[in-house]
Amino acid sequence: MYRWKKKIAPYLFVLPNLIIFSIFIVFPALFGFYVSFTEWDVLTSPEFIGLGNFIKLFQSADFWAILSRTLIYVFSVVPITFGLSMVLAIILDRNIKAKGFFRAIFYLPTMLSFIVIGVSWRWILGNNFGILNYLLDLAGMAPVNWLTNSTTATIMVIFASVWARVGYFMVMFIAGLQGIPGVYYEAAEIDGASKWQQFRHITFPLLKPTSLVVVVLSTIQAFKMFGLIKVMTTGGPGDSTTYLVQEIYQQAFQVGDMGYASAMSVMLFLILGLLTIVQFKVSNRGGNAYE
Repeated sequence: MYRWKKKIAPYLFVLPNLIIFSIFIVFPALFGFYVSFTEWDVLTSPEFIGLGNFIKLFQSADFWAILSRTLIYVFSVVPITFGLSMVLAIILDRNIKAKGFFRAIFYLPTMLSFIVIGVSWRWILGNNFGILNYLLDLAGMAPVNWLTNSTTATIMVIFASVWARVGYFMVMFIAGLQGIPGVYYEAAEIDGASKWQQFRHITFPLLKPTSLVVVVLSTIQAFKMFGLIKVMTTGGPGDSTTYLVQEIYQQAFQVGDMGYASAMSVMLFLILGLLTIVQFKVSNRGGNAYE
């Protein structure tokens, strides 16, 4: 009896979390997968149509245009976030004055919701009421259509996305840097290695596990970025900042085509899964960082 209780006790401790996870994650995901094979407007019963939504998806020029914009956004945000957060971490890991203050300043945006960040940048970059254009006007310069021009709107969305998350990943890199033994750098200095050589042969290879986590998490976050863009540009001007998640929302809750929206959600899941597998494969191909 005691052995049985000892075996079952750990599962009882995780059971509440497992129930919550199943109710809010597993069951909705499975139901969404089922809905992707149906035609459903929420008000009527789902009608099974097989692969109809996926065929419609692959034949839609709008979907491929949205996917292209999404990939441009993601492959802009992720490298910039990765590089900037690593540089900030390396700088703020050194013994410099007020490094705690600067760490807090860069980390502060990560404590704000994406809605708050989107509203803030909209007030800063607005054409008629924006703070930045007001300052340009005081300086005698012409105002800039920050959020009503497709090119500048895309650039500003990328900038705001990086600004919102770079501090979070900076902290992760700082933790990774503090896990590197100092004796490695001492030995490198004795051998006459430059700072660049130390970074190339010690810092960067030993940050490989942290780098993988940062790339995977930042990729997932970029693909599912919704609140910031929805509030900041509402997907405009036109549809220049309408990405895959925004389109899923529009199809589901504005058009009312839940089946088509669920099919796009399944495609997003497959894309994220494929990119994550590729990232792990590329990381493992490099070998062990400690070898």
